[in-house]
Amino acid sequence: MKNWRIIAVLLCVVLAGFTACSPFGGGEDEEVAKQPVEVVRGDLAVTVSGSGNIAVSDEVRLAFGTGGKVDKIYVDEGDKVNEGEVLARLDTDALELALTQAKAALAQAKAAQTQAEAAQAQASAARDDAEYSLKQLKRVLLASSDRVKVAEAYLDAAELQLEAAESQFKAAESQLEMAGQVVAEAQRQLDEASITAPFDGLVASVYAKEGDIIPPPTMGPQTIIYLIDPSTMELKAEVDEIDIADVEPGQRAIIEVDALPDVQFEGVVASIPPLPSPQGGVVLYDVKVGFSVPEGSALRVGMSATADIIISERSNVLLVPSRAIIKDSQGRAIVQVVVDKQTEERLVVVGLSDGFETEIIDGLKEGEVVLRKPS
Repeated sequence: MKNWRIIAVLLCVVLAGFTACSPFGGGEDEEVAKQPVEVVRGDLAVTVSGSGNIAVSDEVRLAFGTGGKVDKIYVDEGDKVNEGEVLARLDTDALELALTQAKAALAQAKAAQTQAEAAQAQASAARDDAEYSLKQLKRVLLASSDRVKVAEAYLDAAELQLEAAESQFKAAESQLEMAGQVVAEAQRQLDEASITAPFDGLVASVYAKEGDIIPPPTMGPQTIIYLIDPSTMELKAEVDEIDIADVEPGQRAIIEVDALPDVQFEGVVASIPPLPSPQGGVVLYDVKVGFSVPEGSALRVGMSATADIIISERSNVLLVPSRAIIKDSQGRAIVQVVVDKQTEERLVVVGLSDGFETEIIDGLKEGEVVLRKPS
């Protein structure tokens, strides 16, 4: 071993004009190859990536709430519509007639209820009068028993009449309630014979034409119009199980679309599923990232895209290449700093790192030069 060291020293002397020898045994080539890099200030972000396809986040399949014949379809595929705009309508002649008849029946029920209420009031007043008269007669000692019996008979008759009036009033109330329900149902069917846009959007598909017969919804709702909101979309990004623990709702994400390499969209993590979707032995989670789409964008549903979800970020911090940081024998972070054309090792406190650049919390100043390993 000693002879080897002597030979190594001789070789170092011979090669001194070409390169330097390392006292640690042959690592000096690497020292010479290290590149000087200036310590700068900048922004740093740690991200988790996931890829998937673009989908709409706000969509609805619209159907009639009643059956009938399609009278009008006011839109075509690709039309832009506004919230509240009528998109389709059934033939409403029969429904309007049914509503008119129901309203007439309701008016009659109200009149019958008013009459029953008046009859009840009259019967109640008559009973009160009969009861009062009976009490007065019983107070008069000279009153004959025959007159008292007659008064009692009148009171009994008045109570029976009141019971009949109360029963009639309850029946009238029940009839009025039923008539009201019939009117409400007729109005509902008439209202649901039209389809209106629940939000500003784009007609993606129309599944019926004028003259079609639409079955009642009890047989299963039949989609007439598929409406989407193209101004807000989402990317269902597949994130690996190794990274999913760092992802949280509300985190920002930068979305890049394969078909639109010059455009970026900024989104927000909307939801994270509780269960994974294993694919070929790899456990992935479909993270939904919602984002707004500027009007006139060429973005289309189904396009492939990648989201960089920002887990942590720092602004205006000291940065050095991660390859400039090495560990000493005690595991501490050190860098080699160039000072007056000489290098010195310096302890540093590191912060956030994205694997390419690392934040320096303490130990360096902006503008200093450090050495980094070659890529």
